[in-house]
Amino acid sequence: MEGKLIIFSAPSGSGKTTIVRHLLATNSNLGFSISACTRDRRGRAEQNGKDYYFLTPEDFKEKIDNDEFVEWEEVYVGAFYGTLKSEIERVWRSGKHVLFDVDVQGGLKLKKYYGDKALAVFVKVPDEETLQRRLLDRGTETEDSLSKRLFKVHFEMSFQDQFDVILVNDELESTLKKAQKLTDDFLQKDIIPTKATVV
Repeated sequence: MEGKLIIFSAPSGSGKTTIVRHLLATNSNLGFSISACTRDRRGRAEQNGKDYYFLTPEDFKEKIDNDEFVEWEEVYVGAFYGTLKSEIERVWRSGKHVLFDVDVQGGLKLKKYYGDKALAVFVKVPDEETLQRRLLDRGTETEDSLSKRLFKVHFEMSFQDQFDVILVNDELESTLKKAQKLTDDFLQKDIIPTKATVV
């Protein structure tokens, strides 16, 4: 089966990972696309081939040269992330549609590559105060890292109008229902909202 692709992208702290985990847990026809990266594993909890494909920078660059990625980018100096073509084929071979949790640039590249076979959803919080509070609540941000993250958020927000849907994550239960409806409409009825439809 050649399936479809549903892409969730968002600035950090917007809740996209929570939405994606919920959809995976409640939809047996969705399979998660595991990204490749060059960073080290975080503790023992992260597993190769489950959380990420952990590659050396040399392996990653070789795969770039061999045109094995649908999309990739150097997020920070020496830190590469990307989506392998073989990963999408793996999910399709299992009879499922592909679900992505990727950054904003990656999401746009996937949408451009796959066109109408992909639904691209931009997740955002209602306002910057909410986002700032969520990032602080994680307890992992210093003042400097928070400032850098918020700068990146402003940059990423400027791309929201290029997505099919802007999903405003103000109240989680309602957001999860909206995400499910978008998924059902796309997979069952081929409905792709007009660019930048806000839900």
